[in-house]
Amino acid sequence: MSKITITLPDKSTRSYDVGITPLEIAESIGPRLAQDTFAASINGELSDATVPITSDAKVSLYTGSSPEGHEVLLHSAAHLMAQAVKSLWPNSQVTIGPAIENRFYYDFDFDGTFSPEDLEKIENKMREISEENLPVSRQEMSRNDAIKLFKGIGEDYKVEIIEQIDSADNISVYSQGDFTDLCRGPHVPFTGKIKHFKLLTSSGAYWRGDEKNKMLQRIYGTVFSTKKELKEYLNYLEEAKKRDHRKLGKELEIYTFDDEVGPGLPLWLPNGGIIIDELEALAKEVESRHGYQRVRTPHLTKGDLYKRSGHLDLYKDAMYPAMDVDGTEYFVKPMNCPHHHKIYDASPKSYRDLPYRISEYGTCYRYEKSGQLFGLMRVRSMQMNDAHIYCSNDEFEAEFMDVCQMYLEYFDIFGIDKYEMRLSLHDPAELGKKYIDEPKLWIQTEDVVRNALKNGNINFVEIPGEAAFYGPKIDVQVWSAIGKEFTLATNQVDFAIPKRFNLTYTDENGSEQTPLCIHRAPLSTHERFIGFLIEHYGGDFPLWLSPTQVIILPVSEKTHEYAAEVESNMNACGIRVKIDDRPEKIGAKIRHSELSKIPVMAIVGEKEAEENTVSIRRRIIGDQGAIPIDQLLENLKSEIKQRSLPHRES
Repeated sequence: MSKITITLPDKSTRSYDVGITPLEIAESIGPRLAQDTFAASINGELSDATVPITSDAKVSLYTGSSPEGHEVLLHSAAHLMAQAVKSLWPNSQVTIGPAIENRFYYDFDFDGTFSPEDLEKIENKMREISEENLPVSRQEMSRNDAIKLFKGIGEDYKVEIIEQIDSADNISVYSQGDFTDLCRGPHVPFTGKIKHFKLLTSSGAYWRGDEKNKMLQRIYGTVFSTKKELKEYLNYLEEAKKRDHRKLGKELEIYTFDDEVGPGLPLWLPNGGIIIDELEALAKEVESRHGYQRVRTPHLTKGDLYKRSGHLDLYKDAMYPAMDVDGTEYFVKPMNCPHHHKIYDASPKSYRDLPYRISEYGTCYRYEKSGQLFGLMRVRSMQMNDAHIYCSNDEFEAEFMDVCQMYLEYFDIFGIDKYEMRLSLHDPAELGKKYIDEPKLWIQTEDVVRNALKNGNINFVEIPGEAAFYGPKIDVQVWSAIGKEFTLATNQVDFAIPKRFNLTYTDENGSEQTPLCIHRAPLSTHERFIGFLIEHYGGDFPLWLSPTQVIILPVSEKTHEYAAEVESNMNACGIRVKIDDRPEKIGAKIRHSELSKIPVMAIVGEKEAEENTVSIRRRIIGDQGAIPIDQLLENLKSEIKQRSLPHRES
């Protein structure tokens, strides 16, 4: 039998018979590696560990702890769950079941809803199938044969998916025992490799995310290659549940939704209004220091403006329907940029006026599908920390890097330790469709942004196919204190739209030039950013951002007068303060204040009244002892002014 050469990641080579599989290569290296191998890559392509290799190849073996192996494990667990559901409820139909970060889900056409007891049954059936250690096999077939197969087993949704695939393409299906599913793969070689899993929740989900389609039943689950990793992730989920901005937002009376107002349209309660005011004050302060001028624009405009900008052609599905006003179409605005272009164009500009930086917390409206709405993270009304910078080509790098530095300044203020800049690039195949058809300008502008990031020593990764339609952008990913990832801010380069609006400036030689435009929103929207902050801090906001900064707790009615005096002094210093003068014991008042996540408790008894002091208790770190009132006021004013991070236990 002829031999082939396999090159491993450490550059070492081994000789094997033609037809060797990655799993057999793992076995030749050691039984432990074979046991831990979930998938492989062959010449850089992710593959099943059981596929025969017929020529010289570079091979990498992936365990369940690797990102590649874990993704395969997640996808395989989705199939295992689908097999269990079909075994328990044969008349149900499977639809789609992708892997997502650390989780998987599958949508089922199921008569009824899945109860917690049903999830337990499914888990038990999954364990049974896992213990059978069924081989997982791949088969390729023509589109017609695949349609015939899935029609024969009554899987109508799979038939619908296959009918949308090019007739010339081959289809791959995976089978394990009596279960067969449409899938590109790869998958683990045996069901026995799927051991440490947990089904999490079930919910309704529309087929293809469209509320016009049938409501399906979705089951979420997670899986890891070790019991320890599963336990750690479940603990993380418990902590994330405690920090969920939807739960805390209600408990802390920050915002609400109301059916009569409409889905995705948040109502900010007084506590939320305070947080918004503080964020806007911060933005005004920072932007003023960076040379921005503040503007305001209306909530609606003629449709012609969005036709000119290109938004109407590309984003009409995400816009609210037009209003007919005297025969003219008006739209509530989905973005601020066209209005800002008009502000730039309101007066002639020369090179001496550039860079021209304008900013606004403008309210925008986008028609997100109801199935995609999610707390404050996906809403239909949003107040955006928007700004546009109009500059020359020579000024671009300095302006772009100034925006990136602004991000870093904000990260320091809010205690965001982990972040990632993602340079989103265009897809040449989508020019003229998803992207403005200017191939040379795309390449040129992407190179300029890439070089600016390198020159500024900014760590970044490149993501193809995610650019804005008018230019490349930086998407900023941040991680909360417990490691939950959020898409937060954006920094976009626009080389096309200023030309559409005939925006110009006169250069040093008296010639008309078209400026570049930078779109930036470092604090995202109030909705998304406050949602992130609620989860990042777990509701324990830093003192400067807390709706109530100090709660005064009189020990008895005898000290109410002194408590009112302390309150008056704090009000005079601009400190947000309340008195809890309920006829409750001091222990009950402290517990109530802790649950309300008020950062500073000022306890006043007869001794404090006599000595003109207050006894301070800081949330999380506990009692701080008695402090003279004047010293306390200075300490609090300093902490608020410096926007210090929340106190933590040392």
